[in-house]
Parts: sequence; structure tokens; C-alpha cells
Amino acid sequence: MPDYPRRRPLETHLPLSVPVFQILLSLSDRDLHGYAIIQDIRERTSGEVALTASTLYAALKRLLDAGLVEELSERPPADADDERRRYYRIRRDGLAVATLETARLLRAVKMARRKRLAPRNA
Repeated sequence: MPDYPRRRPLETHLPLSVPVFQILLSLSDRDLHGYAIIQDIRERTSGEVALTASTLYAALKRLLDAGLVEELSERPPADADDERRRYYRIRRDGLAVATLETARLLRAVKMARRKRLAPRNA
């Protein structure tokens, strides 16, 4: 994976919107095409987060522009005949931003627990 220059400090990407965070989570452990990202998010969140194609591709464009995600030039052999599918991969900075967002959310949950707004075992 080529290493592109960092455009801005990683912390300036925070807080992430729910769709962007979910997209980064989907790509954190495997490369996926757009529809597979939508399906993964819907399944992982039990339908709580359901992205439309327009929301997904607008967010992916921002992630691509920020250098957090890259579009793969080669398709897996199973999809070689389907040129409509675009595969995406999270970049190192994307993983770092997702990790920073996770830490931010965990701090928020700890604050909510101290205020007794969240169960201690959740």
C-alpha cells in the first residue's frame, strides 16, 4: 500500500459521523465493495444504521480525499467480470482515526456511567 503524505493531523477528523465510523469499522478487517459495506453495517448494527448508496458514496469520497481509504485498482477474481464494483481498503491513517474515535466514544460512555446513564457492564 503506498504511503501518501498526511494532509492534516488525525485528531482533526474527529468526531466522526455515524456513517463514516461504521464504514471504517467495515473496512477495518477486510476489503469490501460498496454494497458489501452497506450490508455489513446493516448486519452489525441489527438495522440500526442503514446507509443509502448516496450516503455511502458521499462518505467514501470524503474518506478517499482525506487519504483514510483507498480504492483498489484490482478486483478479486470472483468479481473480475463486474466492472461496476469498486473495492475499498482502509489505510493506516484510517485505522488510526477509527482507533481515536473508539477511544473518544469509550470516554463518553465512561462519563455516562459516572452519571448513571449507562449500565456498568455494557
